[in-house]
Amino acid sequence: MNLNKTKYLCIGETHSNLKLDKDSGTDDKEIRSRIIQARKCIACLNGILWSKDIRKERKLNIYNALIKSSLLYGSETWRLTENSKKLVEVTKMDALRRYSRISRKERIRKVTIGQQIGLEVPIIKEI
Repeated sequence: MNLNKTKYLCIGETHSNLKLDKDSGTDDKEIRSRIIQARKCIACLNGILWSKDIRKERKLNIYNALIKSSLLYGSETWRLTENSKKLVEVTKMDALRRYSRISRKERIRKVTIGQQIGLEVPIIKEI
């Protein structure tokens, strides 16, 4: 935010100069908070996501209802940096790897996993 170009209206008796913190203008705290919430959901649902007994359609419903919704809550207003885009995408892929029962040790690319599931659109496009 450029303070020289910004106009503001003071309401009240005192008129003071506008001061902003270094973190003003970024949503990094909010994005990190959303990622932590989604990772907590993933951790709680780990047994369900890795289970062979639960159909993939049901797992996809769980992913959309719990993990994706907690990750993307309020994302319409985020100002994304390249680093935060990567973090959000990594969190999504962590859930989808568990959903597909594919370990990172197997070294299968995220594009391949997305094609298998049918979720080829990056989560950033959804935001």
